[in-house]
Amino acid sequence: MLWLSAGLGAAIIVLMYAIDAWEIAQMPKRGTPSLWWLRILTDFGKDEYVLAVLAGLLIAVAIVSPALRGIQRSLLLGLGTRLQFIFWAVAMSNLVTEVLKYCVGRGRPFVGGEANAFNFSHFAGNPAYYSFPSGHATTAFALAFAVSAVWPKARVAMAVYALIIAATRLVLVAHHPSDVVAGALVGIIGAMFVRYWFA
Repeated sequence: MLWLSAGLGAAIIVLMYAIDAWEIAQMPKRGTPSLWWLRILTDFGKDEYVLAVLAGLLIAVAIVSPALRGIQRSLLLGLGTRLQFIFWAVAMSNLVTEVLKYCVGRGRPFVGGEANAFNFSHFAGNPAYYSFPSGHATTAFALAFAVSAVWPKARVAMAVYALIIAATRLVLVAHHPSDVVAGALVGIIGAMFVRYWFA
């Protein structure tokens, strides 16, 4: 985990200086009509939606499990424990992300009229300055890590899901590349800490 953190931390710094402004300038203009499908796809990484689905599944387990007996009840309660882990992995990672967004206050691409990677307004509390780290990337990578820890055969599918969500944030000009890498880092490390706590 230490090597992962160090490597991705260095990548974030390199991306901020070398890639961010250039990459954002290559993307289609924000609001391009042909990207409507990406705006729908990116919502699959929205923390409110992911947590609502997980909470709904947990409530369903809580309602159904008292009516069951024996092995069926044990299996359902086991699923409930796994869903709790996944829920907390995503929730705790996003809590850290929200605190970082508020403290760092990095402007989203083109806030202020240009693709400036160093536009900061610390503690502003303005969503236009909630670019670093990406909440969608945090959610996607935390979810991918948590699901892969519980069901290892889903690892490849979850990695593809996380990468697609991260890519949509770049194409929709919602984040700089370093924001997405930072979100991935927070999501993975947050999910790891929750896994150790559950273990």
